[in-house]
Amino acid sequence: MDQKPSEHVEVTPGVCGGRPRIAGHRIRVQDIVEWHERMGFSPDEIVSLYPGLTLSAVYAALAYYHDHQAQVRQDMREDQQLVAEMKRRTPSKLVERLAVRDANRVLS
Repeated sequence: MDQKPSEHVEVTPGVCGGRPRIAGHRIRVQDIVEWHERMGFSPDEIVSLYPGLTLSAVYAALAYYHDHQAQVRQDMREDQQLVAEMKRRTPSKLVERLAVRDANRVLS
């Protein structure tokens, strides 16, 4: 289904990685989906957490997701893979310090 974004959802190359987002914001459709599905926030709760959003924009993002579910899910998987790769390449300094501390305890 090749449907154009609504007045509430836009896709702009170079903005938010070209991912669909709430018009005028950097909040992606996939962010709304995460907050709603994974975190259990209702659309009203999302608007109360992000007062710059309108209820109609949140519902439009959810409608866009349902119309383009396969692509949005693919975008989410790609972002998760990128985060995992970045974590692998750039370990946390705290984790490194704890590892050194634990190694020093073993040597003591």
